[in-house]
Amino acid sequence: MAKRSVWSDNRFWQRSAAWVTGFASILLIWLTFDTSAQISMGTDADLQNGVTKRVPAPTVINYKITYEMDTTRGHEVPVIGEKEMFFGRDDWSEEEAAELLHLGKLGSQAKNCMNCHTLLGNGAYYAPDLTKAWLDPAWGPEGSLQSMTGKNTKEEAMAEFLQHPSQYPTHARMMPDLGITADEAQGLVAFLKHMSSIDTNGFPRNFGKIKGAVHGK
Repeated sequence: MAKRSVWSDNRFWQRSAAWVTGFASILLIWLTFDTSAQISMGTDADLQNGVTKRVPAPTVINYKITYEMDTTRGHEVPVIGEKEMFFGRDDWSEEEAAELLHLGKLGSQAKNCMNCHTLLGNGAYYAPDLTKAWLDPAWGPEGSLQSMTGKNTKEEAMAEFLQHPSQYPTHARMMPDLGITADEAQGLVAFLKHMSSIDTNGFPRNFGKIKGAVHGK
């Protein structure tokens, strides 16, 4: 009887398939737990103790956020600094901040922001990416958008624009008036600020408006 090649042996392929399936299952379980740990939201205690989380606590709205090049990692990362006022306060509690972010997240969904914008890699490219919009210096004290709205702070300028976009045309693709209320606007701005603090491994890479970033001026 001729000796059969191992490559034509059904038992070999059955065992190989079982081993590969088993290994893949274990790897998938490990990756699931590892990813869950990476994306779990931090706490206010983490922020107070300087513990860096990929997704900081909602109370990160009480702090200054910048976006700087990390030469070790080879891309930009959010940097959480000292306390700063946000709508006149720097003492938003964890419950208050979480409620504000929840309102903003619901608002972004109800107003279908992703129909035109991109949030954390999801959405459309008709309008600017909003992942790091909070960090855009145009909304800062020397920025054109803040002076255009006549407001004294970044958050107030952004909230004013969201409520009355047709009064402040910033682009040929003018944002429509979505009937955003003052409370919804405050929540949306909080949501944008929190989103800018999330470590997205340098995404979006071409956000060169930020000083200190790879493409920054």
